[in-house]
Amino acid sequence: MRSLSFSGVVLLIGIITCATLGIAVAEEEQMCVPMGIILLQPPDAVEAKRATVEFDHSRHFVLACNECHHTWDGTEPITGCMTSGCHDLDTLPRKEESKTIDKNLAFRYYKSAYHGQCIGCHKSMKVAFEKSANMFAGMESAAPTTGPTGCIECHPKE
Repeated sequence: MRSLSFSGVVLLIGIITCATLGIAVAEEEQMCVPMGIILLQPPDAVEAKRATVEFDHSRHFVLACNECHHTWDGTEPITGCMTSGCHDLDTLPRKEESKTIDKNLAFRYYKSAYHGQCIGCHKSMKVAFEKSANMFAGMESAAPTTGPTGCIECHPKE
């Protein structure tokens, strides 16, 4: 009986979450959410200089989807970062006839998008956790952890 009650609560939470996010729950309209590890690698035209990033998508489910997928409208299927028109440049954009980076287009460079979004979020979390560190004083391993902010943490040496 307990497991039936627990299953009912879990189902209810799922329905409320889907309704809140505007996600259709009809069987033919279900959204597919990738679970587990997603491999992040450069576009085919770019030679990788570092190891592929193993991104644990399910560890990020505490965030709203559009925290990372910032152009998602909540109804259409989510597209990847390197989708045309978003972060689709495979080289850092330069101003015409110059070696100067075009800062107005730099966000479209796929590497700027990942590094800015991922590392920026992890650094912001770290600052927030450090500000609230006194809440965790004296408790062993109770303080939350953030994601990686260094090169080798994401791109381990092979």
